[in-house]
Amino acid sequence: MTFLVLACALPQFNNWWPLFVIVFYILAPFPTIISRRFNDDMGSSNACKELCIFITTGIVISSFGLPILLARSPREQPVIEWGACGLILSGNIVVFLTILGVFMVFDNDEVDYSMW
Repeated sequence: MTFLVLACALPQFNNWWPLFVIVFYILAPFPTIISRRFNDDMGSSNACKELCIFITTGIVISSFGLPILLARSPREQPVIEWGACGLILSGNIVVFLTILGVFMVFDNDEVDYSMW
């Protein structure tokens, strides 16, 4: 989140449009949470799980595509600068790796929460 705030608040960028990426941060975990709620152990492949992975992938790719799109259009005077785009992309990597880490750590149902 620090990279995202820096991309918006630094004087040379001074543009708050990149904060729309937060919507993707909020939406990204929901398909996985829904998939775990309606988990069927009928086989190796689960249609609900596959659909949720597909939707999550679309959300993650969109969060990387939005800053690039804002930095490229319009051609004469882009909405954000490429330096801000780099900071947002760095922030995306950190946030989504953190979300992935949380889901990997708490994936096991036999987690003993008293050890925390």
